[in-house]
Amino acid sequence: MIKRMHVAVNCSDLHKSLDFYRAFFGTEPTKIKGNYAKFELDEPMLHFSLNVRPFEKNGVLNHLGFQVNDTEEVLAMGERLRQSNLLTIDEINTTCCYAVQDKVWVYDPDGNAWEIFYTKEDSEFESAGDARDMSLCCAPPSVPTPVEFTSFKKQLL
Repeated sequence: MIKRMHVAVNCSDLHKSLDFYRAFFGTEPTKIKGNYAKFELDEPMLHFSLNVRPFEKNGVLNHLGFQVNDTEEVLAMGERLRQSNLLTIDEINTTCCYAVQDKVWVYDPDGNAWEIFYTKEDSEFESAGDARDMSLCCAPPSVPTPVEFTSFKKQLL
């Protein structure tokens, strides 16, 4: 079901980061915008994105996830996660990171965000919301307070 592992990191200087990751991965990115870039590697199977964001608040890691093959796989994974009592946020037909996507989000007990997504098509726009609001793109709508996993599951029941 999973096509590629996804890792999204925040960076302060896209050009410097692109120079580094071109050399590190040994390949060119598949998409570059003014504040975003992505590499889709086949070995290892990795969807790696750079997001120009300040990291005083959230650090360098933006989020993690898995790219899947179609919307049905997003929905199936979302249902499995809900049945496991994990909080999910559905974003179907959303525009994010210069792409139209279907996705679901979950948080681990420390508040790290994971997304399961399928990219339907490219977009000229970063997000469907206000372009100045960076929280609307490439990150879940809100971050829960970190909790113990057992407490986390109890909150959902």
